[in-house]
Amino acid sequence: MKKSYIILGSIGLLVIILFMSYRSSYNKAVEYKMGIKKTWGNVQATYQRRADFIPQLVETVKGAANNEKSILTNVTNARAGISNFDASQISKEIGSAKNPQQMEMAGRKINTAINLAFEAYPQIRSTDAFLSLQNDIAGTENRINKARQDYNEAIEKYNIHVSGFFNSMFLNKATFPYIDDTFSADAGSEKRPDFTFSK
Repeated sequence: MKKSYIILGSIGLLVIILFMSYRSSYNKAVEYKMGIKKTWGNVQATYQRRADFIPQLVETVKGAANNEKSILTNVTNARAGISNFDASQISKEIGSAKNPQQMEMAGRKINTAINLAFEAYPQIRSTDAFLSLQNDIAGTENRINKARQDYNEAIEKYNIHVSGFFNSMFLNKATFPYIDDTFSADAGSEKRPDFTFSK
């Protein structure tokens, strides 16, 4: 009689252990499957960020560059015109100067013309904007790459779990199928790209 109780108790304990193992395995599979969904959402979010952010940034930088080009052209033309006008005018004033005061005035005009001709041009900021744009594009692409790697890792973790010896027996294959949907490189992308710069 005692042997039958021991056998029944052992079977009951084994059933409880198997049930607990199944529950743990099932819950882990659900957690990993939800992790895949989350990381895929993060991939989509980084793609959306690129789609929303980069075109606006490019247009802003282009607008700033065009604005600076217009300002620089106008300033250059204005300074060239002032210098030429003042040089011919000053030359007449020097020739017609009759006293030291008139000569001093002509000398001041010469100094003014020289300062206008050689004064520093407005600082170009669009170059900084282009560098910032490059950094933002690189940062965005790095985020996308990181999100893709996280997605691949989530799939790997899930696949390892559902493919384990006991888990593959416990878990329903329809509910927890093996997923073979990782990001991989496009054909030929393993080759180093060639860069040629036009002269």
